[in-house]
Formats: sequence, C-alpha cells, structure tokens
Amino acid sequence: MAEPILMHAAPELSADLFHAVPVGIGDPFTYVEVAGRRIAIISVLDRDAVAATGVEVVDPSGLGRDELSADGVDPLTADAELALRLLRDLGLQSVVVPPDFPLFVADHLRAGGLELHPEGDVFMRRRRVKTGVQLEGIMRAQTAADAAMATARSLLTDLREGLTSEDVRRAMQAVCAKHDAELPDDVIVSSGPQSAVGHESGSGPIAAGAPVIVDIWPRDKRSRCWADMTRSFVAGGGKPSEEQARFWELSRDSLDRVLSAVRPGVAGGELFALSCEPFHAAGVPTQLSKQPGTTLEEGYFHSLGHGVGLEIHERPYLGRASDDLVTGDVIAVEPGCYRRGFGGCRLESLVRVTEEGGEVLTTFPYEL
Repeated sequence: MAEPILMHAAPELSADLFHAVPVGIGDPFTYVEVAGRRIAIISVLDRDAVAATGVEVVDPSGLGRDELSADGVDPLTADAELALRLLRDLGLQSVVVPPDFPLFVADHLRAGGLELHPEGDVFMRRRRVKTGVQLEGIMRAQTAADAAMATARSLLTDLREGLTSEDVRRAMQAVCAKHDAELPDDVIVSSGPQSAVGHESGSGPIAAGAPVIVDIWPRDKRSRCWADMTRSFVAGGGKPSEEQARFWELSRDSLDRVLSAVRPGVAGGELFALSCEPFHAAGVPTQLSKQPGTTLEEGYFHSLGHGVGLEIHERPYLGRASDDLVTGDVIAVEPGCYRRGFGGCRLESLVRVTEEGGEVLTTFPYEL
C-alpha cells in the first residue's frame, strides 16, 4: 500500500496541490491522502468548492481551532497544530511530503512525533501523465501561443519604424487574452546581441536585419496549464545573414532528430545527446563537449528542454539530468545556437508522448 501523502500549501502557489485539488485557493491548508481517502482541513469559506472535487472536508473548529484562538495561539502555529491533530486522529506516524513542504509546519509535526519523508519523485510521478482536463488546457494554451507567434511574425516582418520588443510583447499579450490565456510580462522578444544572452527578455528598438528570438509561454486560465514555444526571425523579413542561417540549420537538424526519436522509455539524456550531434559535427560546443568546470556562453549552451504542465518547467529532465519518458508526458524541446555580440537562434515545439512516439502540438512553421 502506498505511504500516506501530506501537503500543506495553497493551490494557487503549489502545482502539486492544485493537481490534487484543482480549486483556486490562495491560503494554505492541510491535505492528506491515506488508504484511498482524500482529506483536507478547510474552513466554510472554501468548503463547498473543495468538497465538490471529492475531498473529505474537516472543519478547523472540529479540531479545536476555536480554543487555540481563545488561548492566543498565532494562526501559523494553530494551522500546524491542527495538521498534527488530524494526522494523529488518522493514526498516522509517518507521511511522505513534497520537497517544498513548509519548514515551520514540518518542525511542529516532527516535534509532535511524526516522521516526514521528502520524496520529490513521488509527486513528480503523479503529474507526469496529464489528465484529460490538463491536456485540453495545454492545447488551448498552445493555440494561443500559435496565434500570438503569428502576430509577432507579422510585426517583425513589417518592422514599422521604431518597433520595440515591448511593442511586440504587448501585442502578443492582447492576442493571448482573446484566447483566455495569460502571457507573462517577461516573455522573450530579444533582438541582435540580446538574443544570445540566455533568458534575456529583450528591450528597445529592433533593427532591420537583426536576428530575433521570440520565446513565449502562455497559461490557460481555466486549467492553469502552460504551453511553451520559440521561433526565430529576421527583423524586416529579409534574407538571413550567413551566420544566422547556419544557426537555424543546426537547430532545425537537431530538433528534427529529437522529434523522430521521442517515444516512451527513451531517456531524456539520450535525446539531449542526440540533439548535440549536429553541433558537434559542425565544431560548435555544447554542454556535453565543454571542459568540466568551465562556463559555456556560446554555441548550444543549454539543455534540450523540459516537461510542461501545471508548471512551465517541470519533469521530465531532458539534459545531463535525465528521466525516461512515459506515455502522457508533455515536453518542450528547444535546441539553439548563439554567439555573444551577434545573437542567436532557437526553435522550440511542444510534444506529447504517445504509445506511437511523439505528437507535435505546435503548428507554427519553423522558417526564419
């Protein structure tokens, strides 16, 4: 039988808890899974919404919250004590918790004789295979991403005088809003040398002929699930420079090799090594070819990608740290190539892992 699970968090801030209790609650509460039961300490304010998800609701007053308040116990300590009392009522002596379980509550429970075992993999496995609701949300977010990227391409191709990264970002946010999705303020529209600097968001005027990286990650409001995609362009829509064209060809070759190899059971590290092959053949450095202990700032200097779902960056790992893919994973694969002082190119698509292989969810074309 699975070991009991304990979480103490706010679903608004915890993907693990929102996966278990998909209700938008901003205050932390205690949640337990044991012997097929799902139990939460919830006040009357959110009781009905939580109960509607099939969770057994325990009112704080039934565990002595009124007496604790009358005795002047502060709310944080009171919440920790109520969690301890619930676990004792359930006869539990040992529970599994996520790695980000709050230290204050953990100290109180351990002082009360409970054993807490942080087990990140337990919670990771619960979220790897996307539910139908989550997959629908990811698809809606990806639809928003494709539409926003089309707007970015149009603006960058036309390149009106004075167009800035901020202008493109705002236009994409407006498109995402029409698709009931949120696009964060720090999504990447970086041009020229800015596009070679990692997660630089980009700012200021965009010069004609400059390489431009547009990397966006909208979130579907209904499901709270994300999408993630990147495309690269030539500002003004002209012919790319020889160097940018070479970066694009290497990135596209890398991406194509990976997409054809995605399947259940393949290791993320194996896909990363495959993605590095075109770069190694061209003499371009990667994380796998660099000297240990050195910092790589050019070439293909990052990992292949990451999982996507209730968090924009989640398991599986697709780099030197590696997870085997499973049916139901949704991953973002994003090889790229960069040179400081010039710029870069990155191509990223969203892929669902199926029994047959990889299903590409991104429909936007790759051309510069």
